[in-house]
Amino acid sequence: MKTFLPEGREENGASFRVHKLTRLAFLTCLSVILILAIRFPILPQAPFLEYEPGDVPMILAGLLYGPGAGLAVTVAASLIQTLTVSSGSGPIGLVMHIVATSALVAIPSFLYRRRCSSGSLAKGLLLGSLVMTLLMIPLNLVMTVWFLGVPRQVVVSMLVPAIIPFNLIKSLSNSALAFLVIGGLSARFRTCPCERRESYEKSER
Repeated sequence: MKTFLPEGREENGASFRVHKLTRLAFLTCLSVILILAIRFPILPQAPFLEYEPGDVPMILAGLLYGPGAGLAVTVAASLIQTLTVSSGSGPIGLVMHIVATSALVAIPSFLYRRRCSSGSLAKGLLLGSLVMTLLMIPLNLVMTVWFLGVPRQVVVSMLVPAIIPFNLIKSLSNSALAFLVIGGLSARFRTCPCERRESYEKSER
């Protein structure tokens, strides 16, 4: 079965699968590049916590190709990040990043898949940001204390002034960037990106 792109080109199921894998690989590479190229502290009281927009391509992968694709890009990019720029955090940092970022990626992509609208997207991104921020509280209390050996009182003292605001600012900023990109794609193709995705997926059946 064939499907037609907005530009008038045909694309069959096999071609779409190849293009999907190519685009997911591109988003994974883009995530790693953004992590490497753009890093800066945003809280004076915690300069070791650095903002980076690497989560944006992960969110886009989920919104464009579904939660499963978004999680796959999240795991792949997080693994590469751990082996390169964030090697000091080790497997503990990898697990924390994957668990927290998965919420930021999966929640909006799931809601956006059910109802393809800017309102649903905004609600999903906001909810994903809040859940990610909340997840980082027990993750830090458990993983950082038990496995990294940081005293519990030190972690607790940093929750309100540093850990919570940092993760909230980071997740909301990356969500806003993803929202703008999806809005641009919708305007470019004059249709909701997830509607285009669903038409492509039908060509695989």
